Amino acid sequence: MSEARIYYQEDCNMSLLEGKKIAVIGYGSQGHAHALNLKDSGMDVVVGLYEGSRSADKARAQGLAVLPVGEAVAAADVVMVLIPDEKQAACYRKDIEPNLRSGSMLMFAHGFNIHFGLIRPAADIDVAMIAPKAPGHTVRSEYQAGKGTPMLVAVQQDATGKALEKALAYGAAMGGARAGLLETTFRTETETDLFGEQAVLCGGVCALMQAGFETLTEAGYDPRNAYFECIHEMKLIVDLIYQSGFAGMRYSISNTAEYGDYVTGPKIVTEETKKTMKKILSDIQDGSFAREFLLEMSEAGGQVHFKAMRKLHAEHELEKVGEQIRKLYSWNKEEDKLINN
Repeated sequence: MSEARIYYQEDCNMSLLEGKKIAVIGYGSQGHAHALNLKDSGMDVVVGLYEGSRSADKARAQGLAVLPVGEAVAAADVVMVLIPDEKQAACYRKDIEPNLRSGSMLMFAHGFNIHFGLIRPAADIDVAMIAPKAPGHTVRSEYQAGKGTPMLVAVQQDATGKALEKALAYGAAMGGARAGLLETTFRTETETDLFGEQAVLCGGVCALMQAGFETLTEAGYDPRNAYFECIHEMKLIVDLIYQSGFAGMRYSISNTAEYGDYVTGPKIVTEETKKTMKKILSDIQDGSFAREFLLEMSEAGGQVHFKAMRKLHAEHELEKVGEQIRKLYSWNKEEDKLINN
């Protein structure tokens, strides 16, 4: 397998998007970052929202034009879909597909709906992806700082022969080419993204931290100590890894911690754990997870199990302890300001 290419500023020609209108569908975490970064890069941007969306006034206040989804698509040469995965197929059938012009480009930040066949664009439409590897607020703040976040770029369908070049131009306008645009495929992005979220970043890490917290509190230790040691300090370690990899992190911690890392890690993540990870990956690859997720999110499923799990986890003792701990820090007030604004 050949090594995937990484594209930078010099590989991207933003002039390919000059005179073209870009419709950003949705104005959530990623939607606001895409729309504002593109606007600040000189692109002609319109935000497409459903009638009555609470985000409309916010987008307008930030200098963006807002139209109903169908009208935004009809006016656009490039359409970036940034609404939740479970809502994309219905929105596509109702408002996007009837208004897409031949030769236009349909874009996504996650390959879920294209890879699993929930959205099947006509053959005369370019289909591409720019997937930032950061939350929307980070994509925005890094751009504003003159930097960028790494992004993935992929082309599923090249109807015009210019799909990759236009996707790269979009990625550059987002600030992604300042850090690097890694070429991939819709399948690879979808499967690795879902696996990473479930087995490591969200499911794996949260379950590990919770199990550590419970082990200490059940042994009689103060929950605040347990929170500091198993949850609060996770950011400190992850930041070190983010900056300089595992080796850099191990250089920065004590010899005691490093030795414990080597001898205890394999006792926690065992061969049995890896077998479970392989089953998780298999369920993602064969569509089992996608079917289960979409059924749960459907009108028939009613999100009953999803909402029950959310409520159960929100009521865990670690959430109450964490709220107390976070009040000790001045940055908590600054974070509240960011969230509320």
